[in-house]
Amino acid sequence: MRLRGVRGSRNVEDRRGRSMSGGSVGGIGIVGVLVVLALGYFTGLDVSPLLNDTGAAPQQQSRPVSPEDEAAGVFVSQVLATTEQVWDGIFRDQLGQPYTPPVLVLFSGVTQSPCGNASGATGPFYCPADQKAYLDTGFFVTLSRQLGASGDFAAAYVVAHEVAHHVQNELGILGEVNTYRQQASEVQANAITVRLELQADCLSGIWARAVDGLLEPGDIDEALNAARQIGDDTLQRRAGRAPQPHTFTHGTSDQRSRWFATGFKSGNLRSCDTFSAERL
Repeated sequence: MRLRGVRGSRNVEDRRGRSMSGGSVGGIGIVGVLVVLALGYFTGLDVSPLLNDTGAAPQQQSRPVSPEDEAAGVFVSQVLATTEQVWDGIFRDQLGQPYTPPVLVLFSGVTQSPCGNASGATGPFYCPADQKAYLDTGFFVTLSRQLGASGDFAAAYVVAHEVAHHVQNELGILGEVNTYRQQASEVQANAITVRLELQADCLSGIWARAVDGLLEPGDIDEALNAARQIGDDTLQRRAGRAPQPHTFTHGTSDQRSRWFATGFKSGNLRSCDTFSAERL
């Protein structure tokens, strides 16, 4: 991705290198029940199938900020700036309304949010309570080395996906889904969350189409591969489990890559209506 000369976003809150106080990761925090429910409020690139046998994320301490982290922070800031420009234009042209961008929190190891405490092991997430996306830049190493999704545009897709959840929040979709989840069975809640996540993948595809002038050969392949590598079925197989569709919360590898491609091909919000789609 050609980012030389692209300005960084001002909507970045850098918490890297700070120690966290006020509760342990995975414990009962400000809205602790939301941590237990995970996707009842957290939305993001969940890698929970790779957690330890207790179902909890390994305890992590805040780590020193390395030169690699610093470079990743600059990269994230630049990618975030492209999302701000893209979604400002799409909201204006397709919806006739203004777009308010999210703040992106960079952290290292552990952090706190109004949605509860989290660690880098749980992956990037978006908290609608404070309208902030949270990202441990160390996740890019996990994405590349452990999940098999290398390349700068794979990392850019991660940022775009979390911003897409903010877009859903701006449109009132997250609130509606959360209300439904509270009244639904676990299987029904998982199913509606899959549609929410696939829509975020589709919205990420719309962003990718809009930044076409910044793309390099192979970038879209990197994003499609990243979407495939974090499909629920692939993550469960990697963790040594047979895929269990009723537990899926993000969609299969095929679904995630296909919906990203749908958004990229159309560039239109209407094409991302995963909630009405008969075939996911």
